[in-house]
Amino acid sequence: MIYTTLISVPQLISEIGDPDLAIIDCRFSLEDPELGRQNYLEAHIPGAIYAHLDQDLCSPVIEGVTGRHPLPSVENFADKLGDWGINSSSQVVVYDDAGGAMAASRLWWLLRWLGHYAVSVLDGGWQAWLKSGEAVRGGQETRYSSMFIPRVRHARLIEKEEILARLHDANFLLIDSRDEDRYRGEVEPIDPVAGHIPGALPSPHLNILDAEGKCLPPEALRHYFQPLLGEISPRDTVFYCGSGVTSTQNVLAMEHAGMGDARLYAGSWSEWITDPERPIAIGEST
Repeated sequence: MIYTTLISVPQLISEIGDPDLAIIDCRFSLEDPELGRQNYLEAHIPGAIYAHLDQDLCSPVIEGVTGRHPLPSVENFADKLGDWGINSSSQVVVYDDAGGAMAASRLWWLLRWLGHYAVSVLDGGWQAWLKSGEAVRGGQETRYSSMFIPRVRHARLIEKEEILARLHDANFLLIDSRDEDRYRGEVEPIDPVAGHIPGALPSPHLNILDAEGKCLPPEALRHYFQPLLGEISPRDTVFYCGSGVTSTQNVLAMEHAGMGDARLYAGSWSEWITDPERPIAIGEST
């Protein structure tokens, strides 16, 4: 069976031992960037290797030009995936300890961007694995290297220039995945400018999780997203957040709901505000 959005703990257990299974631990903390690696070394799902958000899932920040988590180059990231033993036959399972938001969904999206569909986020993440009582293992793990051939899906991505050109397009929808107080510009704990891109609607990424940190079922997700989209098609729906990480969780949720491929503004708010000429909005959506 190929898993393309979410995989449960029992489903993952049934796949353990398959040589084509690649498990990637993506735990990460913005406040302490090395905490995720430390936690991985202490205990992780057996066979998992570690992916560091800043070092593995991003390219270097260029001050005043990029956002806080620029996408890696296709060539460099394909080489990284090959080093991790991922190829066209691999079933990839990714997890973190933040419901997929930091940064399992980011890796899910990157693989889909490069044309690899057999990738799923562990529903409930590290906490669900621990709750199951299954074994954990410490230390560093490796996999035999392979060759990953990217098949870039350019349509999954949107750049700032197209967003700027379509701000007043009635058939275009921007959705801000940050907390609503950040969206309204009441607080901004990370970036130097508060507010949101004009015309964007708020949809905090945590809204798609239940009390246990698991994704809502597809029917509930459709009930949640459909009023936001209205008649707008998924290809004209764009998610963004602070730096292109947590917004991928909303992209994943829409796909899990069977609503199609939404697009990602990977540069997100932290890139948008690098140019003071780009418009910003404060307060509720209008």
